[in-house]
Amino acid sequence: MRTETDLQGRTFAEVAEAARRAEALGFDGVVSVEAGHDPFFPLLIAAEHSRRLTLGTGVAIAFPRSPFVTAQIAWDLQRFSGGRFLLGLGTQVKGHNERRYSTPWTGPPGPRLREYVLCLRAIFDTFQNNAPPRFQGDHYRFTLISPYFNPGPIEHPHVPIYISAVGPYMCRLAGELCDGVRLAGFNTLRYTREVILPNLEAGARKAGRSLREIDIVGGGFIVTGRNREEIERAKAATRAQIAFYGSTRTYHGVLEVHGWGEVGMRLHQLSLEGKWQEMANLISDDMLGEFAIVGTPDEIAPQLKERWGGIVTTVNLSYGIGLAAGAEVLAPILDGLR
Repeated sequence: MRTETDLQGRTFAEVAEAARRAEALGFDGVVSVEAGHDPFFPLLIAAEHSRRLTLGTGVAIAFPRSPFVTAQIAWDLQRFSGGRFLLGLGTQVKGHNERRYSTPWTGPPGPRLREYVLCLRAIFDTFQNNAPPRFQGDHYRFTLISPYFNPGPIEHPHVPIYISAVGPYMCRLAGELCDGVRLAGFNTLRYTREVILPNLEAGARKAGRSLREIDIVGGGFIVTGRNREEIERAKAATRAQIAFYGSTRTYHGVLEVHGWGEVGMRLHQLSLEGKWQEMANLISDDMLGEFAIVGTPDEIAPQLKERWGGIVTTVNLSYGIGLAAGAEVLAPILDGLR
């Protein structure tokens, strides 16, 4: 299993230090999330202050950016990093697109993202091989470019594309067109086996390839700490995170697989009322155990292998811990996964 973590930092110096620390600890990659900050810019700094880390967006929201805008940023990051960039894309929900990003919701997100990925590939082909711009779809079009606006070929022209996926359509799309899939932290082994893997495999078969060609990034929430008190605090924080995700109807399919659909509806209603503490109280010990791996640092890696071995190819250690946990917590986990 490869390992990755969130790239954290509020200043240039902090981002640079986070990249150096992640590399020194032995992580294989870092990801930059679009949560209050641009997801691409920190990776430019991380590229300069690392040598072997992969550098991914985890994820960038696609629809507020045109495919050409995203392609230019990805191309520059791929060139600057020497081929270490991974383009992770997600759709977000309708409300955030329309009311936070001022982006029209022009149709179902799955088919639109499919077209977005195909348009990106066409643009990359033009950048690298000077292919004529001939992509036309229902949502996106790339039919015009001149030499002045073409950045030209680079040494590592294949930009790996990952998408976040929860539902069947997105999983099939990842299997068919993408280099990798980013599973949500709000995920369980049962849901992965019953919904995600069959649809990933169906998409891969459609494209004439196997599941082994797709990097599956996951691992769920990690609850750990240096002592029992820290672990209990982490449990409480993780219950709150699970409740927050579970209040979003997009994720209710995960709950329904376990017979927890009613809990999802109650979480959604409580979120509308702003009753966040009551939401966390709905997450039982059984639910926590399905969504999270709980234990001391020495116990985490064996549990990750037991639960996700043979399924997940890259473990994201961002849900619940991250670089802020420090070497005392992270080193035993990373050593155990190597």
